[in-house]
Amino acid sequence: MPDILVVTVNEVANAQISRVIGPVYGTSIRSRTIIGNMLGGIRAIFGGSQGGYIAMVNQTRDEAIEALKAHAASLGANAVVGMRFDSSEFDAGQGQAMNEVTAYGTAVLIHPIN
Repeated sequence: MPDILVVTVNEVANAQISRVIGPVYGTSIRSRTIIGNMLGGIRAIFGGSQGGYIAMVNQTRDEAIEALKAHAASLGANAVVGMRFDSSEFDAGQGQAMNEVTAYGTAVLIHPIN
């Protein structure tokens, strides 16, 4: 897959948008194991940082960005501008919480300004 530039701003310094392709997105859904959820619940009783949950959310975001890049590349883009995240958590049943992250933005073709 070609390297896709992903930025949260709408313009890229020293580059010009030559074509707007359209909206793109990438979604990732992850969950912790039942044991991880139980240990997280015990840790929550005492307060403090939830390292396991932080790692899961970070990994979910990274996967969403990679899926976003793949979607943009499949449309012929070389960049995504205005990237944002949307995140939610839902109960998958039997005490299993799922974390969903969607990365979205606008796929574009950019070229360096000479």
